[in-house]
Amino acid sequence: MKKDKLIMPTEEEDLRIHASIAADPDTYELTDNEFARMRPVSEVHPDIPKRVRGLQKKPIKTLTTLRLDEEIMNFFKASGKGWQTRINEALREYIKSHDVV
Repeated sequence: MKKDKLIMPTEEEDLRIHASIAADPDTYELTDNEFARMRPVSEVHPDIPKRVRGLQKKPIKTLTTLRLDEEIMNFFKASGKGWQTRINEALREYIKSHDVV
């Protein structure tokens, strides 16, 4: 399953979820008003630093800067999250289809 696909619960699953929420004394279902009042943590607590990825234990890729035509970038970015991985896969396929000495 792709990460970006949301699988909605069936009506029966949804009823069980709501029953579990109602039965739990430590939680409740939020109201529309409560959802409307929510703000991103970065807005409420700007002093909390953004998370950055730490060093890889065993780097398997090399960080590089590469200049590509705008139409190539637009094509891959339009396909959503993971576009850099898809560029890597396209280059890997190119290598497989060309005998490089």
